[in-house]
Amino acid sequence: MLAMIALDSINGQRELRLWTICPVNSPKRLDIFCKVIDNYGDIGVCWRLSADLASRGQQVRLWVDDASALTWMAPDGHAGVEVMPWHEPFSINGAMPGDVLVEAFGCEIPLEFIADYANSTKTKGANHSWINLEYLSAERFAERSHGLPSPVMSGPGKGLTKHFFYPGFTAATGGLTRETDLAARQAVFDRDDWLLKMGLPFNGERLISLFCYEPPALQNLLIQLAKDPEPTRLLVTSGRPKYAVLGHFSNENGLLPINNIHNSLSISHLPQLTQVQYDELLWACDLNFVRGEDSLVRACWAGKPLIWQIYPQHDDAHHAKLNAFLEVMAMPDSLRQFHRVWNGLDDAELPGIDMTSWQLAATLARDRLLAQTSLTDRLMEFVVKTR
Repeated sequence: MLAMIALDSINGQRELRLWTICPVNSPKRLDIFCKVIDNYGDIGVCWRLSADLASRGQQVRLWVDDASALTWMAPDGHAGVEVMPWHEPFSINGAMPGDVLVEAFGCEIPLEFIADYANSTKTKGANHSWINLEYLSAERFAERSHGLPSPVMSGPGKGLTKHFFYPGFTAATGGLTRETDLAARQAVFDRDDWLLKMGLPFNGERLISLFCYEPPALQNLLIQLAKDPEPTRLLVTSGRPKYAVLGHFSNENGLLPINNIHNSLSISHLPQLTQVQYDELLWACDLNFVRGEDSLVRACWAGKPLIWQIYPQHDDAHHAKLNAFLEVMAMPDSLRQFHRVWNGLDDAELPGIDMTSWQLAATLARDRLLAQTSLTDRLMEFVVKTR
């Protein structure tokens, strides 16, 4: 804590004021709550945020109902991050709530913890900071809603106030998670060495990573790559992408006819990758197919052309979300059309891959995003402001 004395002039009167300032980088304990719904996106985002906060000197407890994905996503853990079980009935096991409470993606924090948090802030006489971390969106409402207060009117948290925190792609939102050493690690990355360590054959062909659900145009893509005179190695991530690709090569009657007339398409199936290895995969490839939220952000930082498969919603709300992203990233028309077909918005053939214009757009977009403050910095600044 720092104390600053200031002389203010109010209505013509000189007034002595004592201001108490909590520096942005002062150590705090944060409790982050995460419920794993599916596809690892929620735990992936929360782990990256937790690790980044800890690397900046904060203490983090990540409360999660299913931490199993961390065994391969972050097998070495991170100093300063403590993974806590979130089971019913909930128990805090005698631990005291921290200074900052982060509710990720609208999960409902156990009432027992909220009661302890409310009591703790009253006992310590401290201002609270309760953050509702929302989903990533490029839509305009993210700017309008970012930072808005939401007073708690009932329950054990009555009298406290939540604040909405929206990650986003503009300076008026909460920004994107970006580690302080990301650029340095990327600058010394050796693609050939990484491919050799991963046991992946490479003869100078175009490299494309595939991380997807089951996109409508997947077979169209495989056929296009197989017919393209330029050789391509498709690096397929484990799980749903692997089975989606295999499903297009075989059915109950045997092999599907994908005519690899130039012997152009080679496919390598990858094991489960840590978050660090996944970042390196994106750096190694010339084009990246990604899905969900965490991989999208990491692909933006990779600075390579990307194709995003947005998580489909039954009311087609994802259409507007996708279009907003394409607009804020200033993607060329061919890349926008590729996204629309890939996501099933347009029933058409995939346009051809235009690496020249797509790479230029990716580079410019990354430069714009790098000029902004990271999500972690903005979050800590917001905590100081709201406290």
